[in-house]
Amino acid sequence: MTSIQRQETKQRMSRIVIHQGTIYLCGQVCADATQGIEHQTQTMLDKVEQLLLDAGSDKEHMLSVTVYIKDMQDFAAMNAVWDNWVPQGHAPARACVQASMARPELLVEVTIIAAQK
Repeated sequence: MTSIQRQETKQRMSRIVIHQGTIYLCGQVCADATQGIEHQTQTMLDKVEQLLLDAGSDKEHMLSVTVYIKDMQDFAAMNAVWDNWVPQGHAPARACVQASMARPELLVEVTIIAAQK
């Protein structure tokens, strides 16, 4: 039997779950939902980067990403921030879907699966 490590666990979810060297991050959103898509995307990715480091990983070890975007009209602007954030040659498998958000002011959310270093 393998162990499952959970970090920052609350009633509803854990922010980080690690199993057999694979890291699962819960959905991450921006630091300030009053801002536009570029700022929301950047601060969301800043949070992801810190969580990956906390879990013993980094951007170069991302395996799979799902991006949830409120409006596909923001797709190009979100991708511009994303493309500058992902290390060249280390792009994960990725899907991007239009979705209703938990709060109306949120424009983007992301979930990440990564490998530990």
